[in-house]
Amino acid sequence: MARFPYESEIQQAVSLLINQYKIPYKILMDLVGTEHYSQLTSILDTLGENKLTEEELAKILVVQKGSELFMGSSEAVRELRLHLLRRLDVKDLVALYERNPDSKRKITSPGYMATPLSTKKWSPGKRWARDFVTTLKFPLVFAGIENDRTERAAAVTDIEPRKIIPPLVPYQESLKQKMLEVLNQQQEKTRCIVTLPTGGGKTRIAVESFIDWLQPRFAEGKYMIWIAQGEELCEQAIACISDMWQEREFAYALRVYRYFGGSTVELDDLVGGVVVGSIQQIVSRINSGDSAFEEIIRNCGAMIIDEAHHATAASYNDLIDYAKRIVGEDLFPICGLTATPGRNMDQTSILVEQFQANLIRPKLPEKNEYKLNPLLYFQEQGYLAKPQYLLFKDEPIEWHEDLFIDGEVSSEFLRDLSNNRERNLKIIDYMLGLPLDSSVLVYACTVEHAEFLTTVLNAIGKKAACISAKTPKAIRRMHIQAFKKKEIQYLFNYGVLTTGFDAPKVDHLLICRPTSSMVLYEQMVGRGLRGPKFGGTENCKIVDFSANIHTHGKPLAYSRFTKEWLLLEEVSSK
Repeated sequence: MARFPYESEIQQAVSLLINQYKIPYKILMDLVGTEHYSQLTSILDTLGENKLTEEELAKILVVQKGSELFMGSSEAVRELRLHLLRRLDVKDLVALYERNPDSKRKITSPGYMATPLSTKKWSPGKRWARDFVTTLKFPLVFAGIENDRTERAAAVTDIEPRKIIPPLVPYQESLKQKMLEVLNQQQEKTRCIVTLPTGGGKTRIAVESFIDWLQPRFAEGKYMIWIAQGEELCEQAIACISDMWQEREFAYALRVYRYFGGSTVELDDLVGGVVVGSIQQIVSRINSGDSAFEEIIRNCGAMIIDEAHHATAASYNDLIDYAKRIVGEDLFPICGLTATPGRNMDQTSILVEQFQANLIRPKLPEKNEYKLNPLLYFQEQGYLAKPQYLLFKDEPIEWHEDLFIDGEVSSEFLRDLSNNRERNLKIIDYMLGLPLDSSVLVYACTVEHAEFLTTVLNAIGKKAACISAKTPKAIRRMHIQAFKKKEIQYLFNYGVLTTGFDAPKVDHLLICRPTSSMVLYEQMVGRGLRGPKFGGTENCKIVDFSANIHTHGKPLAYSRFTKEWLLLEEVSSK
């Protein structure tokens, strides 16, 4: 049941919590978190809101936690479950316990049954979770979302042929032809870097080019290896590969092998096809002596490295060194994909030199403004949204320790910034002024910051959700789908949704997290820049709250972004 609770289910849950089970206010406060509750009430008081009633606080929790309301092993969640169980009729409690007994001891007295039930391991969507919520008369959605079995089982997938997808647009078709020319001329010695703005379709172009070139070789047991940074990018690549293969009139299925998410590929599975893997898991398999991956490298027809700006990392060197030991120095065709950072091609040049590669990029009309800023072309043609940039400049924020650790903004500073009350008020006040039909994607300073801002928005009656790296994949997908469908207006996140995330209708993108990484900043901004020709918006307002942070020398990424890329209009506001 991978969905948000319906409004009727939310109301039913709140009524049960408050009217039938009489949940104490303290339990509700503990579920919000003592510190968050204190900050929340302070913010609401400043905004002129009344103190939250039990019913209002319960609704905040039900809306925000959704299907995760009873999930977890924290003391606060266990206290909630224990209170509910103790309010059950004795006969219902006994029947529930008899269906879910304590495996370590035999209990016959009803007075002792609630505690072991409250601490019983909660597996979302499983029998115990379903029995708990139905016995307490909550809607079944609050049993949680079961982990997707297909994710664990589908280490190997066969993609059947034939599916219709939109054709490549002219500049994409031109890039594809350039890639095929390089592949056909240089064959196994091919080295290329494809550079294109975020949202321009790098994945689609690379997939079409390499699949077309390798298609006759798959039947001979050859492999295309697609390397990405994380699971979301891997799944995005598989979706694109699947669409492309089904669109073609190939007579046989294409086998895809997952080297991410804990999937296991066996030697007996190998028949050629596409290997999609995270660099982390692939290096781990190499170190463990994975015989299946050794066989894949031995028969590799081509390797694509997505987000190739990461390729300078040691893990990629380990992979390339391993491949050279297996097949020799000549290796196989290697292609890197990276975004075009406007006029600043320094990093791309480093990649070209590292790979000793051909640089493949779109050929734009001979206009001086496109030479100065290539992104203008894609905006004018409707491929990318036209950004409207708003910089908030207020009282300076000073930090007397080292602001940068290993070149990036320190986590300690980000935590301090996330607790800056005045700054949070400014962020919240801005969001409350947005049109009701806006789709707002927010990059927070920390996980806790994302959770807190989500709580505030829900407390004021907005529909908001929060995701982070710790959010279960099924819940994450549910939140993203709800955001795409405009079932929620605000989606807060930290550490995710910079790549592999496609919600074309984002019209407001708020960057509350300062960063010195131009690549990270470009990826965050890129989530809102898909244009109308690709199902996105004509304009996207990008709001940055970092302009008043004093860095004492090293600039934050937004300043280089606006100055060097000439992408966004800079507007000061208080």
